[in-house]
Amino acid sequence: MAKSMTAFGRAIGTWGGKKYTIEIKSVNGRFFDCTVKYPRQYGFIEEPVKAYIQERGVSRGKIDVTINVEVIEQEGVVVSLDSALAASYIDALRRLAEEFDLKDDITVSRVAQFRDIFTITKPEENLEAEWEAVKSVLSEALDAFLIMREREGARLAADTELKLVNIEAIAAEIARLSSAEIASYAPRLTERIKQLLGDCNIEINEQRILTEAAIFADKASIDEELVRLASHITAFRQIIAEEGAVGRKLDFLTQEINREVNTIGSKSQNTKIAHLVVDMKSEIEKIREQVQNLE
Repeated sequence: MAKSMTAFGRAIGTWGGKKYTIEIKSVNGRFFDCTVKYPRQYGFIEEPVKAYIQERGVSRGKIDVTINVEVIEQEGVVVSLDSALAASYIDALRRLAEEFDLKDDITVSRVAQFRDIFTITKPEENLEAEWEAVKSVLSEALDAFLIMREREGARLAADTELKLVNIEAIAAEIARLSSAEIASYAPRLTERIKQLLGDCNIEINEQRILTEAAIFADKASIDEELVRLASHITAFRQIIAEEGAVGRKLDFLTQEINREVNTIGSKSQNTKIAHLVVDMKSEIEKIREQVQNLE
């Protein structure tokens, strides 16, 4: 099933006193181009995040992943007071007040400004457990992201099918007009010669007219182009139903379809066929735009 390269997914989860918010968004791109934004101390998760996204089946597109981490509860953090150092600071402040006849306004908040009297002990970082926490939330965000890709891909595929049906209908009308034009060439050529000769008593060479009609039919025939066009459309439908990345294949097929239509247009001098070719090329251009959004 075709998947769109444009999608969005978001998830929130908590673990170990932390709140993780992860957003994934993507737009179309030729290759897999993933950018991960994360808090400074989480640099170790960048490559695992990219690898995990690829493991889940994302192979093309410009993808932006934003990871926010909010500490909601400090677990295992111990703050210790160096009482001896604090006493030294307080004693020094009192001597300062006495020596210079200053107001003694020593408070807890003033003494606490001397940061070195405190020692903060944090538990050792468990990078593996931290990654598992991120991965859990990332997985949930990816679920939503992949669902949107599939849903949008299905919509693009359905829209493309409508345009293929239109192309087939136009091709059928072109085939009818082309056959009629070739069949009427000999009578039209005969009538034109009669008009040119006027009242001249000259016998018309029927064999020569048939020869000219055969040459015209050979040059104007678009049977091969129509057969190849139908074959490309059949292949297009088969590929768009396949699993995995199909965008590049479909882009190539769209170019081949356009090539056949250009040849059909160049072979015919019929005004109606020329207008129909323009209509067909318009549908092809719309398909090209849709295909470029598919993975």
